Amino acid sequence: MNSPDTTGPQIWVDGDACPGVIKEILFRAAERAKIHVTLIANHALPRPTSRYIRALTVRGGFDEADNEIVARMQAGDLVVTQDIPLAARVIDKGGIAINPRGERYTPENMAERLSMRNFMEELRGAGVQTGGPSAFHMRDRQSFANQLDRWLSQVTKQSTSSKE
Repeated sequence: MNSPDTTGPQIWVDGDACPGVIKEILFRAAERAKIHVTLIANHALPRPTSRYIRALTVRGGFDEADNEIVARMQAGDLVVTQDIPLAARVIDKGGIAINPRGERYTPENMAERLSMRNFMEELRGAGVQTGGPSAFHMRDRQSFANQLDRWLSQVTKQSTSSKE
C-alpha cells in the first residue's frame, strides 16, 4: 500500500520523537493548506479529527516507522524527523527532510551530519557522557514554522503553475 488517496505532496512525520508543539503546528497547517499529514509511530498517537490528518501505527522494531515512511513517501514530499539516517534515505528518494528545530537536511550537509552522529554514537558506546539535545526553545518552534511555510509556499506555487 502506497500513499493515501491523495494527489500532490504530503507531509510525513516520524511521530515517535516529534515534540507536541511541532505536531500542533503541522495540524494547523494541514487544515489551512489542505495538505495531508501522516504521523507514523510504533504506538498510537493522538490527533485531531480531520480529513487531512492521520496516524499509522507500525509494529515495534528497529526502524519500522522509518521504513514505512520511506516506502510511502514520494519525491517532493516533506518528512519531519530528527533521525539523520532516515533523513538521508528521504533525500536519496527525492524528498525534503527537516527536523523539528527547523533545520533542513540537504545532500550538502548530510555527510557531515551522519559522520557526527556516528562519532557521538561511538562515544556513547565507549561510556562517554555526551549529554542530550539542548532544550527546545521558542526560536526552534519559529524556525520550524518558517521552514514549513517555505515548503508550503513552494508546493502551492508548483500546484498553481501546473494548473495553468
